[in-house]
Amino acid sequence: MSVAFDQTALKARLTAAREGRAVNRLLTAVRAGRVEAVPGLLKELDPGDRRTALVELKALRTEVRGWGWSRWNEQVPVQKALRVAGAGCHTGAAAAAAWIGGRDLNDRARGTSQFVLDVLADRDPAWVGDVARRLAERPAVAEGDFRLVRELVARSGCPVPTTDGYVLGWTGSLSGRRLLEELRADPHTPVLVPRVLDMAETPDRLTWSVGPDAPTHWPTALVKLAEEGVLDRTSLVDGCVARLLRGGRPRDLRFPLALLRLLDPTPGERRGRTADWTGMAADAPSPVAAYAQEVLAGLAAEGELSTAELAEMSGQVLFRTEKKLVRTQLTLLSKELRRDPGAATALLPVVAEAFGHEDTGIQERALKVVGRYLTRVDEQVQEELASAAAMLSPAHREAAEELFGPTGPVDDHPYEETLPSAPELRRVAAPPATVAELVEDLVTVSKGRGATPPEEFERALDGLVHHAYRHREELEAALAVAFADAWWAGEEEQAPDQFVYGTYGVNVVMASLMGRVRPSRIHDARVSEPAPSSCVHGALDAVVDARLWEVAALVGTDRLPLLLAAPTWHTGAIEPSVLVERLRAYRDAGVDPAPVDLAQALLRVRKAGPSAAAAAVDASALGTRAGERLADWLRADAALAPGLRFLARERDPKGGPERLADRIVLKIRERRAVREEFPPVFRWLGGADTKAPEPCYHWGEERRNWPGVVPDDRETLACWLLPVLAGAVEWDERGASWGMTALAEAEGPVGEATHLALAFALGCRHPEDRLNAVDTLLVLAARRELDAGRLGGTLAGLVVDGTVKPNRLADAARTAAATGAYGTTWSVLAPLLPALLTAEKPTRGLGELLAVAADCVERCGAAGEVAGLDATADRRASSQLVVQARRLRKALRAPASASSQRADQETTQMAENDH
Repeated sequence: MSVAFDQTALKARLTAAREGRAVNRLLTAVRAGRVEAVPGLLKELDPGDRRTALVELKALRTEVRGWGWSRWNEQVPVQKALRVAGAGCHTGAAAAAAWIGGRDLNDRARGTSQFVLDVLADRDPAWVGDVARRLAERPAVAEGDFRLVRELVARSGCPVPTTDGYVLGWTGSLSGRRLLEELRADPHTPVLVPRVLDMAETPDRLTWSVGPDAPTHWPTALVKLAEEGVLDRTSLVDGCVARLLRGGRPRDLRFPLALLRLLDPTPGERRGRTADWTGMAADAPSPVAAYAQEVLAGLAAEGELSTAELAEMSGQVLFRTEKKLVRTQLTLLSKELRRDPGAATALLPVVAEAFGHEDTGIQERALKVVGRYLTRVDEQVQEELASAAAMLSPAHREAAEELFGPTGPVDDHPYEETLPSAPELRRVAAPPATVAELVEDLVTVSKGRGATPPEEFERALDGLVHHAYRHREELEAALAVAFADAWWAGEEEQAPDQFVYGTYGVNVVMASLMGRVRPSRIHDARVSEPAPSSCVHGALDAVVDARLWEVAALVGTDRLPLLLAAPTWHTGAIEPSVLVERLRAYRDAGVDPAPVDLAQALLRVRKAGPSAAAAAVDASALGTRAGERLADWLRADAALAPGLRFLARERDPKGGPERLADRIVLKIRERRAVREEFPPVFRWLGGADTKAPEPCYHWGEERRNWPGVVPDDRETLACWLLPVLAGAVEWDERGASWGMTALAEAEGPVGEATHLALAFALGCRHPEDRLNAVDTLLVLAARRELDAGRLGGTLAGLVVDGTVKPNRLADAARTAAATGAYGTTWSVLAPLLPALLTAEKPTRGLGELLAVAADCVERCGAAGEVAGLDATADRRASSQLVVQARRLRKALRAPASASSQRADQETTQMAENDH
């Protein structure tokens, strides 16, 4: 009996040892990153062994997550092996899907799909289907590892997933030249194609701009499948219409619109969706609206559109800003009135809505249509039309009066220019009074980084220094709770160096206060010499970061009781008397100012006005070196004033046009005080003898802290903004005009650089950027700092050489004029037009500029001559250019009314007072 017992125990021990060795072999392979060996090793393990191994695999996964970038080459193979081994060891579908789709394993363990399939080969189909469904619900896995999920679906026989991620993966997998054949052979095509039309964002593959004859053109392939009966045609039409009605970005509507056009709805399909076409014509982007308008025009020609329906859709289309749509609609209404003059009572009031359109050519068309059928309506409708005629441009008032009689009392009041109120300086609020309030601000600011408003950033930084000096323990305790999960909050011995690439705003200061930044990192950042070859914006970033590194080194110590450079005004400027008092506090505390903090404070102090002279005297009386430096700075020249040269447009040796940013040449004026007394990171501002700044790469990047480096020097700020604006003029950069508001509100003279920056901004590609430029234009005019002649001349050169597109400038000018600033807008256009009218090469789009100019002159009553206008107006043509030239000439030569004369006298008197 005892012998048998001993044999059984021995057998059990041998089995356990053998199984233990199998688990160890698996773990060794995983640690070595030998993913190809994992499936074979898993076959040696029973369920108990797999549970044992899973515990070790989880621990290893946690360990690998903490490896830094220095172990990247070692980390990736291990993560691949982990993904496969964990998939094979999990027994629950939810846990297995979570492991396979884990971000750390999925993102870095691509290429392991076949190994995962191998270790799941013996699982129950229902279990596999559950895993597939769960993985399909993870967007990154469903799209990035689509073939894995699809194979799991095929093995399990479960319904095909229809999640966005799975559909994106499916469309991405069908990218070859055999698209039609692959779609035809795929049994999931009838399920997934309708799902594509339900998605908010159309998959990229379907938006590619290829012709309908290309083998990769999705709409052509789908129409062919509909003809073959593989896809249901009615469902496709319904899906396209529904997707277009939902709206969205033009890129996302390109596919359903192209598909719908190729499907070519039948007369019955078009008649049954009249309300849908009307909705598209009213609100959809231009291409979709144009298609809907085309369909409705066809229905009207077939007599399938009632007068009431035509009136409803016309009223909405005529309200749109796209001229082509409006002109097409007026043509449609004119045709309908010719076919049925009795519809005039219902349609003419709708036509009259175009009297208020910004384009005078459209106004003229509408007026002609109304005049042609005016006798077909009763007296009440005629009165309604006469009332609407008050919206017409002054150019059409005479024709309107011939048609309707006097349209109302003559406005004999003098023209009044409408400009915004000149912005006033706003004081920056004092730092948060309590630690709790400060922590709330820090949570907000730490997430905003570069896009945080400068006032909020400066207030939070000032409060951080203030409370770290006075209530360090309380502040540290509060930060430990509020930022417990922050990316920099781990123990430094275990975490990689999170600040190796920069400061990340106030994060580096908080992390330093909490002991989460290596002292060597702070030391190296403070003593490192700035790269002399960086562009001017890289140098500005270095200035901002240098200040933060310095604060990070001194925060919470006796050497930093307060910030000298904390601004007192929202522009970033410091009141001279305030800086004197701060230096006095440093003197009384027996502390020398931090070098970067003092340098930034000097660059921010206001030099204009009598307060600067008085502050210079008080600063000298402090008896400190810092006080003497402030006094000398206040008495020095008011601006850094870099020299600006804007080169003529040329072509590079390869034949292409020269980059706009390369035409901007800056030469920083020598400032001995900056070169000799400021820290190294600032010395480029003093014209240091280093390599000139290289071409800028900060296209469109928003750095709201840049203007705060020199808020008292508008021309310097304008020079820094020019390369950023150049990208938005020449390329597709969006949001590049973010600095124009700071430029408008800054102090200092307004010269060539400011006007060139404004000219660039007015010619930006995107309307939102041009809107910022218009605001700047109006603010400068309100502050009486705008040199309209210089701006107009600058714009003339940019338009003639092809840098600024006339249609963009016309849009900006029209926006400015519409605010009521007709006189200001004309003052900019007046010196611009002669250069365009007399240019050797005709300026495409000049008619739009002339239309805006004519509207301004008609409104403000300006008079005079424009060189080249007569020659253009006298041409025998009916183009917009000639029509608008004649209109402008007529307006400029119109007899001045008493109101216009009084306005001219007031304008002249204001100019003399300014002079």
